[in-house]
Order: sequence, then C-alpha cells, then structure tokens
Amino acid sequence: MTVPPEQDPPATEPVAEPEGDRPEDVAERTQEARAAQRELFAHTPGFILGSAASFGGSLVGGAQHGVSGGQVSGDVFLGGKTEIHHHGPAATGYASGEIPRARLDALAAVFVEGPGFEAALARLREERVLVLSGPHAAGRYAAAQMLLHRLGVPAVHALPAETTPAALPAQLARPGGHVLRDLPLTRNRPLRDTHLYAAVDQLKKTDGHLVVTVENSPFLLGVTPARWAPPAAEDVVRAHLSVRRPGEAAKLLALAPVRDFLARGRRPAEAAEFARELAQYDGGAEADARLADFGQAAVEKQCRSWLSAPDSDLREKAFLISLAVFDQAPYVLAAELADRLFVHFQQLQHPEQPPEIPVFGPSATDRLERARAEGELRDEPTDWGPVPQFMARFREERTARVLLTEVWTGHPSARPALVAWLRELARDGRPVVRTRAAAAAALLATADLPSTIALLVDGWAVAKAFGPRVTAANALTLAQLLDAPAVLRLLTQWCTDGHWARRWTAIRAFGLLAPLRPELASPALGALAGRARADISGATGAEADNLIESTALLLSVGPRRGEMLSELVGLLYDATPAVRALALNAFVRACENAEEGALVEWYADTGMYEADSARDLATLWRTALGDRAHTRQALNALHAWVHVAQRRPDAAQALELLLPALIVEAADRDRLDHELRSMRAEDGGPRPPVADRLLELLWPAAAAPSTFP
Repeated sequence: MTVPPEQDPPATEPVAEPEGDRPEDVAERTQEARAAQRELFAHTPGFILGSAASFGGSLVGGAQHGVSGGQVSGDVFLGGKTEIHHHGPAATGYASGEIPRARLDALAAVFVEGPGFEAALARLREERVLVLSGPHAAGRYAAAQMLLHRLGVPAVHALPAETTPAALPAQLARPGGHVLRDLPLTRNRPLRDTHLYAAVDQLKKTDGHLVVTVENSPFLLGVTPARWAPPAAEDVVRAHLSVRRPGEAAKLLALAPVRDFLARGRRPAEAAEFARELAQYDGGAEADARLADFGQAAVEKQCRSWLSAPDSDLREKAFLISLAVFDQAPYVLAAELADRLFVHFQQLQHPEQPPEIPVFGPSATDRLERARAEGELRDEPTDWGPVPQFMARFREERTARVLLTEVWTGHPSARPALVAWLRELARDGRPVVRTRAAAAAALLATADLPSTIALLVDGWAVAKAFGPRVTAANALTLAQLLDAPAVLRLLTQWCTDGHWARRWTAIRAFGLLAPLRPELASPALGALAGRARADISGATGAEADNLIESTALLLSVGPRRGEMLSELVGLLYDATPAVRALALNAFVRACENAEEGALVEWYADTGMYEADSARDLATLWRTALGDRAHTRQALNALHAWVHVAQRRPDAAQALELLLPALIVEAADRDRLDHELRSMRAEDGGPRPPVADRLLELLWPAAAAPSTFP
C-alpha cells in the first residue's frame, strides 16, 4: 500500500537511516502534540468532525454507478451537463425560431413571479427592450419568456445564441416578442446603450419587444438592467403541485424530506424538478426514500455539470475546487489559492503557454453566487484572539465533499495539477491552509486510498520537514474519521516501518485519532506500545518525544480515561523496559498538562469517585515518583496539580485524597515534604496555601514538625 515517493529508493526491509536523515538531525520547528490537536480541531471542516462524517461517492443500491468509492443511498444522475433555467416541464432548447405556444402555456401555468417581475413588465411595455440581469441559474430565461407572454405578443421568437450586440437589429425583423438568452459579454464585446437604441428603432417598425438575459456583468455600458431575483423554492414547488396535485400542496409541503430539501437554498430549476418527483408521491417507503435522496442526487448532478461544462472558465473551475477545500473558511484564502490551482491547470492543459492570472475579475458576491455559495462576516479564532473575516460556504453542505470526490475520481487527467497544488498547501505557513490540505487528502482517500497514499500522503509522511509530516498525520486521522478503508492497518504497519518519518507520522496520527474516536483508544495504545517494544534502531530525540506525547494524548479521551489508566498500569509489568518507560513518561506528560479538561480536572470531577480509576492513578503516581528516571519529572507534574488545586476546590479535595496513597515508605513522605515546602506559586510568589494543607496531611499532628518554613 505504501508507495515511496520518487526521490526515495524503495525499501522493503527496515534500514538504518543515513546520517542527517534521523529526526534528531533535522533542524526544524517542532510542535507539541496538544497544540497540533487544537490546530486540527480548529481548522477541520465541520462535516468531518461532526457525527455524520461518512459520505458517499457513487455506490448506489449495492452497485457501482461511477468511479467514486464510498456509499450513497438513493438515485445518482450521471452524464453530461444539463442545465434548465425555467420552471416548466423540461424540453429541448431552440437555437432560433418561434417558441411553441404549448410550451409557453405550460410554463405560464406554473410560473411564479419574482419580486421585481411587475416592475420589469412595466419597463418592457414602455421601452420595448429590456435587459434582465441576475444570478446564475436563477430562472432568468423563464422570466423573459413570461414577460413577453404577459404582454400578449402574437409569438415569442428565440434568437440564436451566436447573436452579437451589434447584430441585434438584423434579428428583429419579425413582429412579436424576441428573447436572447444569456448574451455573452466581455471587455472587448460589451453591450452598449447604442446597441439598444438601434434595436428599439427596428422594434418600432414591427411593433415588437425584446428581452435580453445576462448574468450580473460589468460590461453593460450605459445600460440599466432590470434586476431579477428568483422566487422562493417553496413557491415554485407549490405552483407545480397546484397543477399536478390540486388541493394537496399543504400536506405534501409538510413532509419532513420536503422541508429538509427546501431549507437548503434551492434554485428554481431544482425546485421544479423536485416538484415533479413530489407530485408522484404515494406515501410508500420507496417514495419517502426517493424524496430523501433527491438532495444528494441534485448535488452530484450539479458537481458533474460544473466540472464537465466545456464552456465554463478554467479559472472558475479552479475556484470551485478551492472553495470546496476552504468551505467555511475565509473567502480570501479560497480566492487566493484558487489562482495557484489555476496556474497548475494552465500548465497542464497548455504547457506551451505561460500562465496568466487576471489581476482583477468578478466580485466576490458574483463568484459566490455562481458557485451556489454565500459569505458572511464572522469572527475567526487566531492566536491573538478572534478576528473578523469574510467567510464563504456552499449553501448545500454536501457540495464540498461531492465536488472533491468527483474531480479526483471522475476527472483523473486533473490529478497532476491537483496533487501539485495540495503539496504546495501542505508547505504553507498558515495552519488553516495545511489543515485543509490534510482534510482534502482525507476526502480523496475515501474514494481512492491507494492513489491518495502514493501521490500525496506518503510523500508528506517521509518528508524531513515537520509541517508535511503533520499534514500526513492529520490526513490519516481525518481519513479514519471518514471511514476510509484500511487506514488503521496502515497506521499499525507504519508504527514499525523502516523509515523513521513514517513511524513518526503514524505515532502522531494515533495520538490525534483516539480522542476523536474513543473506541480506538485501546488499539492505539497497543500499536504505540508495539512501537516501543519493537525499538527499531532505538527511538530517540524527536521520535521518542512524539511517541510519548501521542501516548499521553490517549489520557485525554474522556469516556476511556479510566480504561487507559488501567492499561498503562498493565504496561508497567511488560517484559520490555522500553514499554514500561513509555507508560511512565506518557502518564507524567499527561499530568503536566494543566489546561482545561486535563487529567487533573477529570480526576477531580470523576476519577476520584471511581475506585478502580483512583487506585490505578495512585499506582502510576507512586511508581513514577519512585522511579529514579522519572522522579524529577513526576515532581514537576505534581507542582502543576497543586497549582490547579489552588484554583479549584474540587481539585484540592481530590489531591488531599490522593496524597496518602502515594506514601508507602518513609522516603516517599520525605520526598513529598521537601517538594511541597520548596515549591512556589505560579507567579513565583510564596508557597501557595494549598501546599500547607497538603503538608499537614503528610505529617499527623504527633509527628509533624513544629513549623513549616
């Protein structure tokens, strides 16, 4: 499964790393494991850390209907791009000529006027020419047809899509209404007021009217468009039901799958398609399943349409992919890094041309609208406190997952560019960028684990630099949360791999994974202990410290802390000295942590009331204090507990109950006495009062010294 990167020779047997290739020989800024854990939690997309993290690819009903892995229930639509920008029944588009009256009548029966429809109708009646501007896929074409239909024109003619602004008058020779759908405008071909004046002159001769639809565009020079806002999706569905299921709209709209579908900001075309499905609802289990699965199918269909559209700008496709990686993150990151991905796409598609990135382009609002996304100003947590940022997210929360899976499995020709881009992100200095690269790799691993490991994760894992190795550990951790296959087996193998960096990566991943999946805490401890037991070339320096920190993180698994204490006690009796040392080092490292939710707080809240946990904790404390190799570190950790006890009365009570259990011999009492007498407050001031109370417990009244200096 592990494919070494190109720069490394293949190795099937454990080998001794050459000088300068061991972790202690690499000059780098390392990161404490708890800090890495906080970073991972802070920047991972919510759908991965949430309870419903698993998602599907194209496995439907037990059969594979595409190249994506995973599992999805319900219908999945495959094929080329199909976009419908009207509210009525689907029909073949006409390049030119008269739109059939039957089609207009059918559309009129279910059409819902948007908020600006009446004002637009009044302008069209008076001015004869109307430019209807609005967001992508918002039903502008349907609105244009209905504006002409409401005027009562004898016929509505669809003009050829190739019509240019300058050629408009020549297309308006016939009487009646004319509609030009989605006129493409550029800086070199804008729509000017003079074009419309010429069109009006021609329309007056034939008593005609013209509606031109455009997306929101800066290339309307001297033209004041009518702004089109789509109607609510619920109104569109209700209008269709009033025709197909008269009198039943309220009952059908109250169904839970319908409410869920409508709550996700649907476009008119999607709402119309859903209404046709809803109109066939018969109350059976299969009908319920079809409604529930319709949203997933719509997302799959939209993502395939975005990526396969031949007329879509390559830069905007790069933006969509970047937004999928940085969903619910600052918009500026998605936009900035999208241009880097665009460069890779350009180099892949046109290697003979130097890539060019336009300095200025569409506004953030327009780009997000086209991507079916939205932005809002929110506080983003940073090392310096919350900072306001314009955050972007897809309206449909499943879009990011589906889009990344589709680009990886449905468009393999894009892989070289995507891989190069993600490798760049893993080297970025910003934690959120590195974490999102790991999250993206985790998503790709659920669809194609071998390729993702070979092309991305393994290269990160064997890097000398610290950052890529953390990215690899994060990617494997998140891949396991997404239930990617064989990840646990891979991590277990890597714990004893011949390459120190793979061992480091697997060890860190186990430490990060267990707090997120408590049921894996015990297997993780077994794998980490197995690493210590194997002792390949001796774990020293950064690798040894990483092993200790990752094991210590297992004691932050709330529901399993008692179980982990018991297993650590068991490791004290392991025949391998390195395993015993790992257990003690990890326990003391966990005790040194005084942050919120630390082991000392758990012991005060829960552990001291559980007889087995209290016994195991005392055993580990007593052993660590009595072991010469760990005494000093254990006493330092005890300082941390005393400082917490000074702030929290319940922790003080827990420490008072624990202290007698740490004394077996007179030497134990003397050691604790000296440490409590000599310790200082956290700010360097006099000994904290709680230390005096603990000294009283050490020395019963008859045996205590007269004073505590």
